[in-house]
Amino acid sequence: MELTELLEIGEKERKQQKNIRVHCCTSTGCQAANSLLVKKEMEQAVVANGLSDRVQVVGVGCMGFCGMGPIVEIEPQDTLYEKVTPEQAPSIIEALNGGETTALKGDPNHPFFAKQLKIVRENSGKIDPEKIEEYIANGGYQALYHALHEMTPAEVVQEITKSGLRGRGGAGFPTGLKWATVAKMPTGQKYVICNGDEGDPGAFMDRSVLESDPHRVLEGMAIAGYAIGANQGYLYVRAEYPLAIHRLEIAIKQGKKLGLLGSQVFGSSFDFRIDIRVGAGAFVCGEETALISSVEGGRGNPRPRPPYPAQSGLWGNPTLINNVETLANIAPIIDRGADWFASIGTEKSKGTKIFSLTGKIRNNGLIEVPMGISLREIVENMGGGVPGGSVKAVQTGGPSGGCIPATALDTPVDYESLAKLGSIMGSGGMVVLDQDSSMVEIAQFYMDFCRGETCGKCIPCRAGTVQMYQALTKILNRQATMDDLEQLDQLCEMVKATSLCGLGQSAPNPVLSTLRYFRHEYLELISH
Repeated sequence: MELTELLEIGEKERKQQKNIRVHCCTSTGCQAANSLLVKKEMEQAVVANGLSDRVQVVGVGCMGFCGMGPIVEIEPQDTLYEKVTPEQAPSIIEALNGGETTALKGDPNHPFFAKQLKIVRENSGKIDPEKIEEYIANGGYQALYHALHEMTPAEVVQEITKSGLRGRGGAGFPTGLKWATVAKMPTGQKYVICNGDEGDPGAFMDRSVLESDPHRVLEGMAIAGYAIGANQGYLYVRAEYPLAIHRLEIAIKQGKKLGLLGSQVFGSSFDFRIDIRVGAGAFVCGEETALISSVEGGRGNPRPRPPYPAQSGLWGNPTLINNVETLANIAPIIDRGADWFASIGTEKSKGTKIFSLTGKIRNNGLIEVPMGISLREIVENMGGGVPGGSVKAVQTGGPSGGCIPATALDTPVDYESLAKLGSIMGSGGMVVLDQDSSMVEIAQFYMDFCRGETCGKCIPCRAGTVQMYQALTKILNRQATMDDLEQLDQLCEMVKATSLCGLGQSAPNPVLSTLRYFRHEYLELISH
C-alpha cells in the first residue's frame, strides 16, 4: 500500500460519515451499565424518526467519565448525556428532530474534561475501535509510513530519545535508551512485547486504551519493531480483559488485510507480525522477566538480572518490552515531532499521563493530564473532592506505590516528586482515601494482595510478605507491642533490599509510606 491509498481510505471514510454522529460508549464499564442496549435503542429510533440519511449511531471507546456511564455524545453539537438508560435513549434521537429528551444532560466543559490534555486518548470516545477506516480517517498509520519511508531505524530511535518519553508502566525508564540498547544488539532475531498485564487494584488505563483505540498500540509496536530490527511482536494481555482481546484480534486482522501489518509493510522490505498472548491473571507477570517466561509457555517466574531482556529476553534473544501507554505515545511523537512532545510536562517528565481516578472521590474515571499538574488539581478540581468529607491521602502506584498525605497535595505529579514522597507513579492507579479510612487497614489490604500474588521463587518475598501481613493483622487486632512495630520496620527494609524482582522490592512501599506519614495510627492501635 502507498501513502496515497491510505489517504484515499481515510477520505472515503470521512465522506461516508453522516452529518450528525451519536457516540455511545461501548467500553467494559459502560457495557456493564447496559450501554449496548442503549445503542440499539438509539439505532432503532434513528430509523423510526426518519433520520437515517443524516444521523449515525457509533459505538465508541471510553470517554473517561466512567462514574457517569453510559455516556452518549452528539457531534458536532458537542452535547453530552450521562447515565443514559435504554428507556431514555430514544428521546435523545427525538431531540435531534425537535423533540424533548428525558436523558440527563452533562457538561462537556466540566473541569473533569476541561483540564485534560489527550495524546494517547485523543481518539478514545471519538472513533469506532472495531473499524480501521475510522482510525485511518483520523491520521492513523501515517506515522508508520513516515518512519518506514522517510527515516532510518536510528533516526526513529533518536526521535524517541529526544522526546524524553519515559516508560509509563512503572519506574519511568527512558524509552529511547531502552530502544537504543536493543537496536545496538547484533543483527538477528529480536522481539517487541507490549505489556498489557495491568494488575494493580483500581487501575484500568491500559484496558481502556486497548478497548478504545487498539490500532494506536499496534502502530506503536510496528514502529518500535522497525526501529530495533524486530519482525515479530507479542501483545501480552490479561485474560480478564476479554473485550480488549476481542478488539485487538479484529484490529490485527484488519491491519494484515490492508498490508499495514505482516509481510512487506507499506510495500517496504519490513515485515512485522503481531500475535496475542493471553495471561492467566498472575500479577507477577507484569514484571518483564516473568512476562517473558509466560510468553514462552512456562510458569511466570521472574529471572535474575542481568542479563536484561534487552540483551537476552524471549528465547534468549534481544527483546524490547514497553507497556500499552508507552507504545500508544509513539505514533504521535513520530507524527508531530520530538520537540512538540518534549514541550509538554516538566524538565524530567515529558508528555502526559493517564490516571484511573478512583476511591472516595466525587468524579471517578480516566483522566489524561500533562506531567507536572498538582495532585490537588486532580483530586479537588477534576475529581470534585471527597463527597461529604475531606481527603486524607492519595494512594498512587498500586501495590508498588505509597500513600501520600493530604498535606502534600500541592506536589506536582512527576516521577521524581512522587519518589521523594515514598511513592511512585506506577502504571497510573490513583485511589483517593477519605478521613474515615484506616491507613493500617490500607497497608494490610495491599500486603494481602502481594502475599497472594508472589510467585514464591525467592524467600524474602515469599515469606516476608506473609510475615508483614501477619504483623499488620496483629496491630489491627490490638495485640502488638512496640517491638512488633520495630520488627515490621526492619522486615520492610529487608524485603525491599533482598527480593529478586520488582514485586517484592516494592511490596513494602504501602507499609513504609503509612508508617512515615501516619505512624500515629499504628501507635494508637498499639497503645490501646
